[in-house]
Amino acid sequence: MKFLLSAKFIFAVAIFVFGMVSLAGVNGFFAVTNQMEFCTSCHSMKVNLEEYQETAHFKSASGVQATCADCHVPKAFFPKVKAKLLAAKDVYHEIMGTVDTSEKYEAHRWDMANAVWDRMKANDSRECRSCHAFENMDLSAQGRSARRKHPRGMEAGETCIDCHKGVAHYMPYEPEPEPEPAATDGSKG
Repeated sequence: MKFLLSAKFIFAVAIFVFGMVSLAGVNGFFAVTNQMEFCTSCHSMKVNLEEYQETAHFKSASGVQATCADCHVPKAFFPKVKAKLLAAKDVYHEIMGTVDTSEKYEAHRWDMANAVWDRMKANDSRECRSCHAFENMDLSAQGRSARRKHPRGMEAGETCIDCHKGVAHYMPYEPEPEPEPAATDGSKG
């Protein structure tokens, strides 16, 4: 009986240690892949890096810098895991050459931007709000337009991305709509 209890205890400790080592490994992986150097190591991300370096999120009077992960990776564990799994497609497209030139990148920019905007809209701009919160804004220190628009946005239940789509990267050009195919059944229009 004592042997069985000892075996169960040793097994429980082994499972606990394995879980802790696994969690440490996952957190280490996240720490490495959340670094800006890692995010921008792919050729296709050089475009994003250059755009970002021209914004206040990169260089500001206060010296505060938001990195790629601050805007694109949630802080909470399970949303972070989901974001990392979804980011695997970026690595895939880099390897497959889908966006490996500036021309290819620009051809996909609209779709990529909309995917990010849709995600931000769905989560109420969660990553923006980790630094920016309506309730903490000093409206009197903002420009005239922001002083007028932020209270309206709060009242309307808008989220950051509703108004700030081009804040860290260039706004993509909306593609031209595809022309309607000509009628082939002999009827007009």
